[in-house]
Amino acid sequence: MSAIAKDTPALVPRPSGGVTQSVKDSLVVAKRNLIRMTRIPEMVIFGLIQPIMFVVLFTYVFGGSISIGGSTDPQLYKEFLMAGIFAQTVTFATAGAGAGIADDMHKGLIDRFRSLPMARGAVLTGRTLADLVQTTLTLVVLAGVALLVGWRTHENLGKVICGFLLLLLLGYAFSWIGALIGLSVRTPEAATSGGLIWLFPLTFISNAFVPVTGMPTFLQHVAEWNPFSATVAGARELFGNTMPGVPKSVTGAWPMEHPIIASIIWSVLIIVVFRTLAVRKYRSAAT
Repeated sequence: MSAIAKDTPALVPRPSGGVTQSVKDSLVVAKRNLIRMTRIPEMVIFGLIQPIMFVVLFTYVFGGSISIGGSTDPQLYKEFLMAGIFAQTVTFATAGAGAGIADDMHKGLIDRFRSLPMARGAVLTGRTLADLVQTTLTLVVLAGVALLVGWRTHENLGKVICGFLLLLLLGYAFSWIGALIGLSVRTPEAATSGGLIWLFPLTFISNAFVPVTGMPTFLQHVAEWNPFSATVAGARELFGNTMPGVPKSVTGAWPMEHPIIASIIWSVLIIVVFRTLAVRKYRSAAT
């Protein structure tokens, strides 16, 4: 009898229903993470403080010192800057996504999810969707602060909303990079560090805070093929914040000539690649 029991594989419940089941499971996990966020409000509060500080500091410290299209008018810099600050905010959420997943791994929650009849990728999808909701809230508050310090849009409401959707798409894409990092390290602290260390050069070697015209030639090429730069340029175009005297592209890079399309392509490509890698890593980590 014991030999029979030993040779019989354990029955592990498996999900059914394909895509529909996966969507339902993802929404359940997303709901779980959103409830957790409401129970730890300091997570949301601290997530709001940093981008607000960036808005205020960049606006009043650098405004009037940086030339935009040959002018040092602080108002021009505000309109040039805000798309970059918004993009930086949604991408810096990557560190939080990675830390959250690393924390779940560290506490053994992944093992609990394994015992449930749910889609394998639902745990990560639900987590990234919950982070997207938090990022949306942060972006709404940040836009209000930007309006208070003098930022203005010059396009219709539909285009402005599309600009924010473009930013959120990039943020969602980068959250999958954070998910992969969170699954690849041992502690939430390491995930936070690993999620930020590569974001600083990515965001600063770009068109987010200063025009690329003042950069060395080799950095101009890097900046204009940077997916972050494409999203910033696309958001500026949709907000009506393109600056007179600032060329779309210095090197003739295609992403800068067609920033909205390029941003969508970059974001979708990042989602496809890093979601695949993250789900594969999750499966191997949970075996």
